Amino acid sequence: MARSKEESRSSEGMGYRGIAVLFASASGLRLLEARSPCGLGLMLYLFSNSNYSPYGRKRGERSGTPSSGATRTKYSSLNYYYKVEYLVVAVDDKEEKVRLSLCQAEILKALAQDAELSKQAAANGNASEEYSLSLKRNRKSSRVTAKNHMAANEYPITLTTFPRLGCSDDFTSPTYSLSGPALRSQFVPDEIANPHIRFPTLAANIRSRRGRKVELNVPVFRDTNTPWPFKDPTVNYDLHNWPEDDDVRNGAAKEGHVYMDAMAFGMGSCCLQITFQSKNITEGRKLYDQLSPLGPILLALTGATPIYKGFLVDTDVRWNQIGNAVDCRTREELGEVPLKNDRWRIPKSRYASNSTYISQDPHLRPEYMDPDLVIDEDIKKKLMDGGMDDLLATHFAHLFIRDPIVIFNEDLQELDLTKTDHFENLQSTNWQHIRFKPPPADNDIGWRVEFRPMEIQITDFENAAFSIFMVLITRAILSFDLNFYIPIPKTTENMETAHARNAVLDKKFYFRKDPFPHRFPRSQRYQSRPSSPPNSNPPSPPPSTTPSSPLLLPIESEYTLMSVNDIINGSSDGFPGLIPLVESYLDSLNVDVETRCALAKYLDLIRCRADGSLWTNAKWIREFVAKHPDYKHDSVVSAKISYDLVKAVEEITEKEGKDGSIGWEMFTAKKH
Repeated sequence: MARSKEESRSSEGMGYRGIAVLFASASGLRLLEARSPCGLGLMLYLFSNSNYSPYGRKRGERSGTPSSGATRTKYSSLNYYYKVEYLVVAVDDKEEKVRLSLCQAEILKALAQDAELSKQAAANGNASEEYSLSLKRNRKSSRVTAKNHMAANEYPITLTTFPRLGCSDDFTSPTYSLSGPALRSQFVPDEIANPHIRFPTLAANIRSRRGRKVELNVPVFRDTNTPWPFKDPTVNYDLHNWPEDDDVRNGAAKEGHVYMDAMAFGMGSCCLQITFQSKNITEGRKLYDQLSPLGPILLALTGATPIYKGFLVDTDVRWNQIGNAVDCRTREELGEVPLKNDRWRIPKSRYASNSTYISQDPHLRPEYMDPDLVIDEDIKKKLMDGGMDDLLATHFAHLFIRDPIVIFNEDLQELDLTKTDHFENLQSTNWQHIRFKPPPADNDIGWRVEFRPMEIQITDFENAAFSIFMVLITRAILSFDLNFYIPIPKTTENMETAHARNAVLDKKFYFRKDPFPHRFPRSQRYQSRPSSPPNSNPPSPPPSTTPSSPLLLPIESEYTLMSVNDIINGSSDGFPGLIPLVESYLDSLNVDVETRCALAKYLDLIRCRADGSLWTNAKWIREFVAKHPDYKHDSVVSAKISYDLVKAVEEITEKEGKDGSIGWEMFTAKKH
């Protein structure tokens, strides 16, 4: 089947501008940028001929991989772009049932023809102001525009997952048969995926490379009446449609867990992503490094995923399940059997937390690096021979340990070294929690850094608050030359910690004790600072950056376990807190009173989420289910509960907890 290569890449959802066009995710629709199709491409099922995989990797290495000498226009300000993803639900008030709408083709066509939408995309996608207070208004406008192109009973909602995705009842509209040839899932139909050939091909190639279906096992929340030991009652052990149906008979479904078997359960999740376009490559590399330790903290703060496949689960966030849903590692790469045909054992899925630091920052110590990092040494050598520095070459050599999981037929015919198609093919299917994005070859977009871990929030206000907070954090990092470095394995551990139920209040995370750098001579500084941060260290002699220097303390003394509240609001042990740092940055600017008051409302939401006086979305959803009259305290989220939950979410979207309306616990400390 011929499809547009350009259309395929635009519909990936990787860091494009905020409002534009809805496209189908694995479990609904996402709001993204529209692009006109140009050119046709035949998507290859790679693993029917494994010889294509190293070929694609080799071409990715040669086509447009950025070198350290690459130049790009220097931008006068650090621009940012936001992406909000939605589910589209079909509500049947007569039956009191809500279904996931799969009418993506019709909605896409209508949106693509909407001239006004294109104007909004141009106006709202690039939020290049120092901090755009119009974000909430823009996002509400986006939601209204999307709704105008849907059926009367269809609504765009910002839940991370559809509560009953994969349940045995008719949870989609329209309804389709299960166990199709692309996903081969016993829980979801093939039609749940975007109809573009890229998506069923991705699913098929991942499954083929693994040698089995993907496995998602989420620990069930054990309530007072939950059957124990818990064995997922929705699993059909007698299905024999495909060879992969043997997976469950071979132990794929774990006891005590909710089991899922398709890419849809991960890539169908919705999130909030912010992309920062830096002034130059140096600034981009610094942001990539400094935002990495913040990822797990923001993941926990935005927790919004307590339900999978009609069950309450014992986790609050989506991240690991997406990683499991696209995990194409073989048994050898997973370490389940000895290496024979594969080159490496790979410790992480291709959707996982970062494994590299890339900034040429004097504060970066070798001890912060991942000791278990796997790289392709041949590729690293070639990149360095071509002029790339060691840190960046290591980063890309790590990305290139992966096989491409999609290739277009025409890309194999001729290699054009002026294009970056092959590089982007591998780069865009390495889904790390922070992504470093080199400039495209065909336009003047600069070096970008994509912040990817945050969960989507129920309301436009919450999504605007977290977006603006992250923008202000980047400004504080660059203005005060903040140093959040901790060892990469600690960030990896923090990402796991963030999954725990109520991690935002109950767990502690490794974080750097002192974010203020020692003063280096001007010639060694990363960049000058417009003002001194609060409680900054007095000037001191510049330390050597060599590990043997007596001025450098053991790295274990540089970080400690902190609560999210300590990290966001400051601790009694002297950590200033991210919000006080942001406020110090704002103090250094000439911000008018009206703007400062508006910003304070956003920062207060985050401050109070961190200290527990306001609930996360995940906690509110759990409490809603627990108090529902139909809930039997058996962990089951029934169709009626799901219907009422979506109706409540619709009301919260409109009222945002005002005047004591439903969901007020997420917005105000007391009911009015």
